[in-house]
Amino acid sequence: MDSSTNHKHIIYQMFPRLFGNTNTTNKFYGSIDENGVGKLNDINDKALQELKAMGFTHIWYTGIVEHATMTDYSQFGIKPDDPDVVKGRAGSPYAIKDYYDIDPDLAVDVKKRMKEFEALVKRTHTNGLKVLIDFVPNHVARTYNSDAKPKGVRDFGADDDTTQAFSPRNDFYYTPGQAFVVPQGYNPGGEGFTSPLKDGKFDENPAKAIGNDVFSATPAINDWFETLKLNYGVDYLNNRECHFDPIPPVWQKMYDILHFWTEKGVDGFRCDMVEIVPAEFWGWLIPKLKEAHPQLIFIGEAYDPRIYGKYIFTGHFDYLYDKEGLYDGIRRLTRNEWNATIWDINKVVFYESKDFPEHMLRFMENHDEVRIAAPDFAGSPWLAVPGMIVTATLSTGPVMIYSGQEVGEPAVGPEGFSGNDGRTTIFDYWGMPELQKWVNGHKFDGGGLSDEQKQLRRFYSTLLNVAGQNEAFTHGNFYELMLANQHSRGFDERVYAYLRYTDVQRVLVLVNFSRYEREINIMLPRDVIDMMLLRGAIAFSDMLGDKVYHTINIEDGLYIKLPASGGVLLNF
Repeated sequence: MDSSTNHKHIIYQMFPRLFGNTNTTNKFYGSIDENGVGKLNDINDKALQELKAMGFTHIWYTGIVEHATMTDYSQFGIKPDDPDVVKGRAGSPYAIKDYYDIDPDLAVDVKKRMKEFEALVKRTHTNGLKVLIDFVPNHVARTYNSDAKPKGVRDFGADDDTTQAFSPRNDFYYTPGQAFVVPQGYNPGGEGFTSPLKDGKFDENPAKAIGNDVFSATPAINDWFETLKLNYGVDYLNNRECHFDPIPPVWQKMYDILHFWTEKGVDGFRCDMVEIVPAEFWGWLIPKLKEAHPQLIFIGEAYDPRIYGKYIFTGHFDYLYDKEGLYDGIRRLTRNEWNATIWDINKVVFYESKDFPEHMLRFMENHDEVRIAAPDFAGSPWLAVPGMIVTATLSTGPVMIYSGQEVGEPAVGPEGFSGNDGRTTIFDYWGMPELQKWVNGHKFDGGGLSDEQKQLRRFYSTLLNVAGQNEAFTHGNFYELMLANQHSRGFDERVYAYLRYTDVQRVLVLVNFSRYEREINIMLPRDVIDMMLLRGAIAFSDMLGDKVYHTINIEDGLYIKLPASGGVLLNF
């Protein structure tokens, strides 16, 4: 049994800074005035209705919380950030400057930025969708300074004893006697950016440890030098000795922060880099928040399959990224790499997440990964069709799409701090040219899309609605068919097959990762034929199209031609 639940979360990851931006300039290292920026108010009822119709149940609004930036908002009482410790003109959304505030870039009226967010939450709910936002627990911006914190809240580090490298009562880790040194060679904002604060220095003495567990005053340029690591009671320099009793101050501060956002109507959190925060903290935090809000969902960004179970059963996460398992295997198959094999999928099914498939979040794109249409991935969005079918239907767990994926956004060219790496920048002011064709001046009607892009978007819409509205996928069982078909006609390491079924619905999933059409004869094992009481002639209807396939005798299998880089969901 895959899951006891009767629903499937279908998540649209949206970066508001990019999503509503209709400016097409895209100047390298451009400013907010040159390249423009999307606003929360751009995400109107029509946009949300279109996403709802596409099959989505949740919107993950990425980069909502205020983070460090090179844009000056001092006229609004916001303290400027030193660009020497900011990555990109817009700044990283994972270098949080104030856990209690909204990124001013996203507001039409900066002074009313929280009200604009509250209106977006209400608008999202009114249109039948739930709201997810980021929670970044491991680190904060080097310039963290909360000017929006509720009365009585103490800022991180305000009560620290900075003479100690580690204390269980401190919020940060320190390097006593050493001042922080900006990595040599960093040129914030590029050649055209000037600021009185851009001097290659940042005043921090003693230096604090940084987010990627570097306990040094002189981090390298490839480190997360713009962030400060928070102290959850683990003494990393003393055999990772844990001090969890009494509860470290950071634990309670983080609870207060998430409680604040749940009171704003947020329905769940995508939690950043959960494995570098102790599982014991999550095991304390998540149940405590769910006492008052039992429907909250927690998604963890995780990368080590060996400890997935720990973060699900001890940490109480609802879902974890399935990146190192399913994503990596499907990426190799989609790229037609020489060592790609469908047995990588079976490794996930039978080993890595065998005991908790319903807890794994599947995807083929997110903000950290190369775009499917980028040359460094597949070069064509259509090559992802078989992978997306598997991603969406392999288990009852959630599936996620990254904004722009549905129209083939390729992320071509360098944007500024982000190089030409096939990823849409999270550090720079930018517009997504292909998504802008669907946004169409905030009409959200796809008026600028090509016929091929409209067809691609229809594929995603059909797939996601089928996955979210049919019980075989929302709470059905899984039966792997590759072992029974190793020697069947047309099968090799580029073809994959399985069943999803309940007592009242049965779906045969067939995908072909090969670049060529495949003629196959799929055999159902005797135990499946007997369990499902199958006899004689059977009709199979493709849920992704209008074709119907027939077999005269099910015991002889089903003959079918699978299109190159394609697949079918056969209801029978």
